[in-house]
Amino acid sequence: MWITKDDFRIRAENFDLSNGLNIIRIVCGLFMFPHVMGKFAAGTVSAATAGFFAKAGFHPPELWVYIAAICETAAGMALVLGICTRFAALGAAAVLLLAVYSLQVVKGFGWTWNTGGYEYPVFWALTSMAVAIEAWKAHLRLGRPSRVPKALKLAA
Repeated sequence: MWITKDDFRIRAENFDLSNGLNIIRIVCGLFMFPHVMGKFAAGTVSAATAGFFAKAGFHPPELWVYIAAICETAAGMALVLGICTRFAALGAAAVLLLAVYSLQVVKGFGWTWNTGGYEYPVFWALTSMAVAIEAWKAHLRLGRPSRVPKALKLAA
């Protein structure tokens, strides 16, 4: 269940587009990049983005924009490459659920994406969760050894 060296191996099978899960995983990752780029304008944090983060309660907002961008970029890259998929997909879902929370704080309830609601990030988070679940199942099915630290084994 813990991260192993095998989680960081890029395999040809990760890009087999006859496997629908690979398509969903890659798309979940690719969609992170425009989400990251939308936070910046002219090479710096967008004033609108900083204002949104401030209204959502993230202070200092510029720092939180960079943290969000780093998390989204890392999750997106890992999902596209198929490395650490189960953890990257959980991270992507967490970032998106935090975005939903922020939308609720700033704008109040609004469902449809075309009115600034959180329909899209909820769907995207659920899709990322599905990718994570399937990645965990594949990991367990392949019988990859769980490298539980000795301290945890002794405590059990």
